Amino acid sequence: MQNCVFIQTNHKQITGAFVAQHALRRYSTHNDRFDVKIIEKKDYPYFDAREGQTYLRDGVKRVWLNDDLQSFTLTRFMPPELMGFQGRAVVIDPDVFACADVWDLFSRDMQGKAVMCRPRSGTKGLIDKCLATSVMLLDCAKLRHWKVQERFDQMFDFTFDYMDWICLKSEPEGTVGLLEHEWNDFDKLTPATKMLHTTRRRTQPWKTGLPVDFRIAERFRLFPPAAWLMKARRHLFGEYGLMGRYRQHPDINQQNFFFGLLKECLDNGTVTESFLREEMRLNHVRHDAIEVLKSTPDLPPAPRHPLSGVAQKAA
Repeated sequence: MQNCVFIQTNHKQITGAFVAQHALRRYSTHNDRFDVKIIEKKDYPYFDAREGQTYLRDGVKRVWLNDDLQSFTLTRFMPPELMGFQGRAVVIDPDVFACADVWDLFSRDMQGKAVMCRPRSGTKGLIDKCLATSVMLLDCAKLRHWKVQERFDQMFDFTFDYMDWICLKSEPEGTVGLLEHEWNDFDKLTPATKMLHTTRRRTQPWKTGLPVDFRIAERFRLFPPAAWLMKARRHLFGEYGLMGRYRQHPDINQQNFFFGLLKECLDNGTVTESFLREEMRLNHVRHDAIEVLKSTPDLPPAPRHPLSGVAQKAA
């Protein structure tokens, strides 16, 4: 098929990927016109082969860890290769959940651009001009230079920086266009949201109460001493030392949206209770997930927006 959504993930975020897959289908009325596929990092052994080796990330040398929460991020550049450099692809992170019909992306005029996405938020977006590649619309024929293994290896030669890749800073001028923020809404669920991205990792709704298992930045341009402290913490206490636990998401509507989708996944067999309990045992899903599911209200019938008829609470 000439159109495909790719959800990238690793073993730690596979539950989110299954929920994201369900959401894409739930909110589309054009399901016969695109495929949905999950890219699992474990299927590409060249990532595992670099375990413990040093690479360049935002000007700092870091150690590659395959067990990190976000070790899948570079697989977001695989879709053009996987599509044989033909057709269109949408790629999303496993913590991105559709609230609208993704066909509206596939069918839009890209105006000759190879990639469409939104800017990052905060200093990364304002100062570094970093683009948010967690949701991208891709014209695969225009991206023949996206060869993931080749570029991945360059990170370990220190000839290419991870952040330059993630932020699309090396793309030819004029080839990247901008999507509306609603297609990648950062922890913001409103009636206008088309894809909710639970991007604040510490408050991801299915992680509440678990030990933090993601790596944080060690470069802070506005306040460099913070970077020194983070680096010292890592050296003294280990990669996740003193990082605490995941917190409750401040917006109950976003928690209800995720668990409403997960409840439907259990009902339709996309995931099983035994799978979910194993994910809880592995600390990939919060330990009270079954209890949370029982108290989660059903979502409005598809394809109505998840906030239809719901009293909203500001995030």
